[in-house]
Amino acid sequence: MERIIKFAIIGCGRISRNHIDAITKAKNATLVACCDIIEEKAKKVAEKNNCNYYTDIETMLNSQEIDVCCILTPSGMHCEHACLVASHKINVLCEKPLDVTEEKMHKMISCCKENGVKLGAIFQRRFYDAAIAVREAIKEGRLGKVTLADAYLKYYRDQKYYDSGEWRATWELDGGGAFMNQGVHGVDMISWIMGGVEEVNAQCETLNWDIEVEDTAVVRVKYKNGALGVIEAATTAYPGCDTIFSIHGTKGSVSFGDNGFYYWDLEDKSPMPDVFGSMGGKNCQYNTTNHGHICHIEDMADAILNNHDPMITGEEAMNSVKIILSIYKSSREKRTIKI
Repeated sequence: MERIIKFAIIGCGRISRNHIDAITKAKNATLVACCDIIEEKAKKVAEKNNCNYYTDIETMLNSQEIDVCCILTPSGMHCEHACLVASHKINVLCEKPLDVTEEKMHKMISCCKENGVKLGAIFQRRFYDAAIAVREAIKEGRLGKVTLADAYLKYYRDQKYYDSGEWRATWELDGGGAFMNQGVHGVDMISWIMGGVEEVNAQCETLNWDIEVEDTAVVRVKYKNGALGVIEAATTAYPGCDTIFSIHGTKGSVSFGDNGFYYWDLEDKSPMPDVFGSMGGKNCQYNTTNHGHICHIEDMADAILNNHDPMITGEEAMNSVKIILSIYKSSREKRTIKI
């Protein structure tokens, strides 16, 4: 019988339920421990999932046999916690974004390599059937020469949400606003589908909420394949809109989002692919299948059992953050930034 990979989670906040559900449903995975500085949160998770709980990471790492730690803490603390886990020779699976500065991301990757452990990152929307189908169609040339690619990342968060944690909407721990927190999934998606971003020209504003980071932004993008596009991100679009990606070429146009395909019009007259799963739904309220996170947990377990890299490595996950950092630099300096 193949051994079961033992997972622990660090951080018992909003996203932890996705990881717990995924670990519970995934093949070759089990939850053995959880940790949060707020004991009530950790204890509640432990009682519900029959695992041990801790309020100190070091204590947990010294007390438990763990194969993988899921890092679910505020974004600006990911490097610190990942390096601590890696120093105990334990593999790391980190929620988005990898961290909020290039320096921290490079350090995180180096720590894991130096300690001989794997570093995987979460971008669950890459497992979405529609995204995979579009990416393959572009690679196969079925859209012809791709000329336009747009992403609309229009969420809604109220002031109560931002006031719910001191780390939220801060440059230090959240790394940014509508782009770094909510929009990073969409930035990763459009870049992954298109083969990378070459340059950006952005305008980021705080138009409504009492926060130090942006709540509304628009970016002109040039992709590495020569196509142009627009990415819009906001947390001011009541009540929250579908996340939508639209790609156009000389032989076809496609658009997909939270509800599957909106259109699939190709010169080759191929039928619209039958797709499964949701990218998250309005305002990132994940659907009941939790498909992407389950795939990530199974992939990480398999990476350990069969000694291969996780589907999304630290180096790969760093790309979307670098794009967003370039977006912020472009807005501050009011000029086009090459990536």
